[in-house]
Amino acid sequence: MKNAVLTCIGLFFASAALAQVSSQEKEILLDFYSATNGNNWTKTWNLQEPVTQWHGITVENNTVTGINMLFNNLTGTLPGSLGQLKNLKKLELSFNQLSGSIPPALGNLENLEILALNATDIQGIIPAELGKLSNLKQLHLSSNKLYGSVPESLGNLKKIEVFNVFDNNLSGELPTHLAKCPNLKELMVAENNFINPNDFSLVLLANSGAKMDLGSGNPHIIAIERDESDD
Repeated sequence: MKNAVLTCIGLFFASAALAQVSSQEKEILLDFYSATNGNNWTKTWNLQEPVTQWHGITVENNTVTGINMLFNNLTGTLPGSLGQLKNLKKLELSFNQLSGSIPPALGNLENLEILALNATDIQGIIPAELGKLSNLKQLHLSSNKLYGSVPESLGNLKKIEVFNVFDNNLSGELPTHLAKCPNLKELMVAENNFINPNDFSLVLLANSGAKMDLGSGNPHIIAIERDESDD
């Protein structure tokens, strides 16, 4: 009986050890914690606990695959080291009070499927490096202080389903290659200063059978939604 108990204890500690992320990934998370003032988060981390117990962190196969800090009182800036979390699939930081710009290093997250920075006070340009996110399905950048044009490289997001830059200070032309992305279902670009939204909507309509919602009395695109039943 004693041997059986010792065996169970040994297996418990062995499985706990196996559930830990690498020291490098933990250091990246600690960098993120420090840069966004983790002590003041609404739900903060007990740094003495395993990473698997930290709020908003998803760990699969001993690697970080998700960070979800929605409405968690993050302040400060986003560290470029986040771009080293090679297996990250979801980065959801919406509705916090961040400053600074989007780190170009996020373009290194080759497995990222969801990038959400809605209403975070992020400013600056959209990095062209985001066009390297070959697995990205949802890009949410609404209600920030972004300016400049949408990089042509974002037309390379072949898996993109939701493209949301609503309510920023963006200008110039929307990349027409983005409209041709085969999986695009929702396009939210109103409350910016684009010069070709209506031309863009015609391209999208011709290529995807999308539905357009132009809004009451507003000649610009609020949203374009593709109905899957039309496929």
